[in-house]
Amino acid sequence: ERAIARHEVREIEQRHTVDGPRQDGTLEEEDDVVIIYNRVPKTASTSFTNIAYDLCAKNKYHVLHINTTKNNPVMSLQDQVRFVKNVTSWKEMKPGFYHGHVSYLDFAKFGVKKKPIYINVIRDPIERLVSYYYFLRFGDDYRPGLRRRKQGDKKTFDECVAAGGSDCAPEKLWLQIPFFCGHSSECWNVGSRWALEQAKYNLINEYFLVGVTEELEDFIMLLEAALPRFFRGATELYRTGKKSHLRKTTEKKLPTKETIAKLQQSEIWKMENEFYEFALEQFQFVRAHAVREKDGELYILAQNFFYEKIYPKSN
Repeated sequence: ERAIARHEVREIEQRHTVDGPRQDGTLEEEDDVVIIYNRVPKTASTSFTNIAYDLCAKNKYHVLHINTTKNNPVMSLQDQVRFVKNVTSWKEMKPGFYHGHVSYLDFAKFGVKKKPIYINVIRDPIERLVSYYYFLRFGDDYRPGLRRRKQGDKKTFDECVAAGGSDCAPEKLWLQIPFFCGHSSECWNVGSRWALEQAKYNLINEYFLVGVTEELEDFIMLLEAALPRFFRGATELYRTGKKSHLRKTTEKKLPTKETIAKLQQSEIWKMENEFYEFALEQFQFVRAHAVREKDGELYILAQNFFYEKIYPKSN
């Protein structure tokens, strides 16, 4: 797969060398754009990424999967430098949509002039953990034949929680906060209040838009309205396309109220839920100022700002 990928990259680089975007090697402003989707596991990230793959040829951009060894979301310092250099200077891959299970990386620390556009989706923390628990045991309908790490373990999530198992421990909820917090050591200290506040700060200041799994269609609609260069046609594709709804964890059993109540007693759940509620409120705020509802349907607002009193007057 890597050999094929390298071959495809060489073909694209050669094609761009021959039919380059500009004689001086620079890119048009609308093409000099990179989006990074540092996807959190089990948040409908595959469903959303499939839309990017379906649209990339039509909308003329590149999609690249960031595949880290053992799905480690923290990059080494040298890999951080390599990644930042690749993303910012790899003109043949612009405009580009990068996606992978990596924690937030602050490009400004590396002295780059133009930072990428970060987007993400998060999910109710208990629902995300339940989905991941069963995914490790039964997989999903995306690659049904692939053997998963916990395959053969028939214990339900409820039984795991009742027995105090490690795969369903409250510590396993600690994931969305560090993904948004980043590559600092404190981000990965379970239960860190500093990590929670840093994650909130990054969500507001460093992310273009963060949606929630439960309202994925609205997230896609807002992206299409704001970034049509990448997402033109995404909403209709999500509603009618087959790939968009393809990945579903199999054999998933909903937890009981008792199981949920037990997890909700932990401070870790309280912090992860606080972050989720914070993200949800921000998303709903953005949506409220971007759409209107009519007859049960949402419609994107037209431009609501204009320029006037322009001086000096032209002859």
